[in-house]
Order: sequence, then structure tokens, then C-alpha cells
Amino acid sequence: MKHRIGRVETQIQREIDDILLKDVNDPRVRPVTITGVKLTGDLQEATVYFSILADDPKALAEAQTGLDKAKGLIRSEVGQRIKLFKVPTLTFKQDTSVQYGAHIDQLLNEVKHEGLE
Repeated sequence: MKHRIGRVETQIQREIDDILLKDVNDPRVRPVTITGVKLTGDLQEATVYFSILADDPKALAEAQTGLDKAKGLIRSEVGQRIKLFKVPTLTFKQDTSVQYGAHIDQLLNEVKHEGLE
């Protein structure tokens, strides 16, 4: 069952990426990158993780608003593209791993420069 969930997660991620690129005309979601999808065991709910390149909280809030507004369109398109008994409910959350990785990289660089002085 875990293999099926993984395959469905990957397929949903691909389809949402394609839908955002081709079907959603909202400029707030242009910089959005889908980084992952996590499905519940019963395939009823999907948490879609996204990131944007901008570090601006305002841009992040606008992207979240745009995704929430387009949620119905995205869900219906996913339902048409993927044959599932029931299309999962989508919840969009920011993926903080990119910012966390950049923070760790910054800390490592600071330690490296302090060691050289």
C-alpha cells in the first residue's frame, strides 16, 4: 500500500505543477514551486508543500492566498487527470526546508570565516 501512496503522491505533484504552469492565470502563483505532496493513508487528504524563491513574507502570503483561491480549480483538474475513486482534499503549506537549508549554509559559512581569522 505504501508504494501506491508514493506513486499517487508523485503523480499529484506532477499534475499540480503542470496545472499551475498552464491553467492558473493568477500572477501570485507564478513563482511557486511544488516541492512535495503528503497523502493520508486513506488517500482522502493531501498536503501540498510549496516554496518560492523570494524571502519576502508579503510574497509568501500572496502566494498562499493565490493557491488557496485556486484550490478548487486545481482539485477538479487533478480529478480529471488522475483516475481515483475520490479526489483528495488539498491543503497548501509552505515548505520551510529551503529556508532552513539556507540558514544552515549561512551558519557554516560564518564558522568557516571565523576559523580563518
